[in-house]
Amino acid sequence: MAPVAISEESGNATIGSAAELKKAQANKPTEETQLFNPFFSPTVETENDDYQYAKYKPQFPVVEWEPLTDIEVTDRGHFADPSKTALFSAAQKVKHLTPTIGTELVGIDLRQLTNPQKDELALLVAERGVVFFRDQELSIHEQLDVGRYFGPLHKHASTPIPREPGLEEVHVVYNDAAQRPDASGFSKIELWHSDVTYEVQPPSATSLKVITGPEYGGDTLWSSGYALYSSLSPGMQVYLEGLTALHSAVPQADGYRAAGLHVRREPVESVHPVVRVHPVTGWKSVYVNPGFTLRILGVPKPESDTILNFLFHQIADNVDFHVRFHWEPNSVAFWDNRVVTHTATFDFWPHTRHALRVTPRGEKPESVEDYESRTGKVAKDRQIEIWKEQGVEIPQSKKGLSRARGYND
Repeated sequence: MAPVAISEESGNATIGSAAELKKAQANKPTEETQLFNPFFSPTVETENDDYQYAKYKPQFPVVEWEPLTDIEVTDRGHFADPSKTALFSAAQKVKHLTPTIGTELVGIDLRQLTNPQKDELALLVAERGVVFFRDQELSIHEQLDVGRYFGPLHKHASTPIPREPGLEEVHVVYNDAAQRPDASGFSKIELWHSDVTYEVQPPSATSLKVITGPEYGGDTLWSSGYALYSSLSPGMQVYLEGLTALHSAVPQADGYRAAGLHVRREPVESVHPVVRVHPVTGWKSVYVNPGFTLRILGVPKPESDTILNFLFHQIADNVDFHVRFHWEPNSVAFWDNRVVTHTATFDFWPHTRHALRVTPRGEKPESVEDYESRTGKVAKDRQIEIWKEQGVEIPQSKKGLSRARGYND
């Protein structure tokens, strides 16, 4: 498999500097439209500076950024009213889209949120995985302000930033008619990812606003790591809780360099628990993704490959874990990268799809053992806790033993 370069929803790569543009044009295919792999797409986007949002189109500045250092992050969800009264009372409607994942809040203007409402939004995102809003007029600068409330913002080492100066903390997702996805160049499973999990402190409550999009197509899907954990047998849960995995930025950086693009910060690799615990909910989530997780450590390679392949297919194939959202211009999603993975559909070519992402940094992922040792609390299975709230008691099997489960439809 060729090196891959991954961005939010595998956004495409375009050329920024004059030198890079000249180099790319020298190697440019003669076809008017070029095939591209959403993970690795070193081609030039069309020049349409009359476009309404041209200042937010992608560029790749040749600059050097310092390595990220450890920072202290306190999740705003810790300060939220569990009932979320302030947030929900401001909404015309609260729509849970599936039992497992995804909530839409209707009638809320994100520009008007108070700090208590932002705290409650952080908690809602942590619980539901992803929260949606439509008809949002907030500017990118206002989106940045909301993101900074949730934590210090991440600057991506290689993927595009807007042309407008001062927006280095914004990640651009952009596809237009210049590039057509090449179905022979990638597997749809490979497109599932949680953003930059190779960082020592990967992201928390990330936001994306679509500013231009097709009438239909270009949807995003999210898959719940909580639900994946809950679906496993007790023995598998225990086994995975004791494992760690390597998450790497190297293939991404190699892909951009192979495209003649500058990598602004040297790639890193980090080891994270295969099952992490959300610091606010205390719920366990499977924490691997096809985009960045290379292998499980401390086990034979065939075992690592088998386990990761199983988990990757569960992420991508099990529709009980999914929510799918159709974007409209000015739609905004907040999702928690600690407990969900996501992917985009590339079914909208030749139309333009353009979005802006703001990415707060989170805490270092904690294993079940580390969370319980630090807090003195017992980490929980989300599904069991939801059933308890509903007054449903489920007999618990002994850990390490599987039990038969049936489903009829």
